[in-house]
Amino acid sequence: MKIGELARRSGLSAATIRFYESKGLITAVSRKSNGYREYPLEAVAVLNIIANAQQTGFTLDEIRQVMPGNLSHWKHEELVGMLKKKVADIEAMELKLAQGKSQLQNMIHLIESKPEDMDCDDNADRILRNMGILNFD
Repeated sequence: MKIGELARRSGLSAATIRFYESKGLITAVSRKSNGYREYPLEAVAVLNIIANAQQTGFTLDEIRQVMPGNLSHWKHEELVGMLKKKVADIEAMELKLAQGKSQLQNMIHLIESKPEDMDCDDNADRILRNMGILNFD
């Protein structure tokens, strides 16, 4: 199939497909006498795998490391190891995001709980002291 058909079937632009090809993520394709690229039907599946892997946080280099030239020849141990590492990376990111969210919620609470008779400068000092940023004592 030509690149336009592959783009239509995969939902990716022709430029993206050419980019993936230039990065070695899809195997070399045959060219017709007019110079048009000819892609095998399995290229649609390969492009879907690449797009899904990117959406889950894999870099193109990581994808290239485990992507087989032939879809029936996966590097099982490398693939499982990389998937487990990505899960651990996501869990670490989730923890960091949860901590950041908690800090922001705490700051919101501190700001919104400003005593009526306190001006903004004193409230800022109160918040910074509460957060442990200012310690003049």
